[in-house]
Amino acid sequence: MAQFEEHSHRKNLFSVSKLKYAKGDRPAVDCILCGVRDKEEIVPNLSIASTELSVVSVNLYPYNPGHIIIFPKRHILSYTELTEEEALDIHRLTVKTLKVLERQWKVQGFNLGYNLGKNSGGSIPHIHEHIVPRFPNEAGFLDVFANTRVVIYEPYAMLEELKKFWDLEA
Repeated sequence: MAQFEEHSHRKNLFSVSKLKYAKGDRPAVDCILCGVRDKEEIVPNLSIASTELSVVSVNLYPYNPGHIIIFPKRHILSYTELTEEEALDIHRLTVKTLKVLERQWKVQGFNLGYNLGKNSGGSIPHIHEHIVPRFPNEAGFLDVFANTRVVIYEPYAMLEELKKFWDLEA
């Protein structure tokens, strides 16, 4: 055991709820995000809002409080398949999401991005944009001493809080 500890640089806290998902135990649908779009009962749905073209949802396994995904309703795998209308719609929803998070949670920084392609680290074959709020002093004692990250926000509670603010933002 001492030899393992010597070479171990990162400690892990286990997110037991995500373990089944990571191993492929997911709802029996062709696509999780299409299941969200279609409001399939077997798919957890954390949708905040939707338009004719896109959906805004809390991420079921957030990296940080306020972690949102935005995706086109049309099932596509590649960013290059987005129509100009879909891209503009996602852009508008991104701007609104940023305003909601900035106003209501005083967020001062974000990471925005897509995981595109098989080797990008994404686990859902339906393109979607991630919006991850970044907060001052995020590093806590576990980050510093154990090189470990703990997400302390339950996604369903996050959904309820964000839904309250969504309609307030013009």
